[in-house]
Amino acid sequence: MELINTMMAVVMNFISMAAETINMAPIGAGIAVLTGLGAGIGIGIATGKAVEAVARQPEADGKIRTILLLGLAFAETTAIYGVFIGIMLIFT
Repeated sequence: MELINTMMAVVMNFISMAAETINMAPIGAGIAVLTGLGAGIGIGIATGKAVEAVARQPEADGKIRTILLLGLAFAETTAIYGVFIGIMLIFT
């Protein structure tokens, strides 16, 4: 147990030294912008499922479109938040 605590202290010391010498904001901004990747995948899956649903039940087209647009808006909002946070990290 003592060895683990010592190793953890060494790792934490190394991380704190690296954070002082390296600007971590661009790395954080890059990770924040990756939310666009998740949103893109989600939008693609949702659109594909909506097309399948309309193909199965063409008479439910209006309901499916309404629910799809609401879901797409939420997914796109997540991506916009990620880009906004990334920009904030770069310029602050």
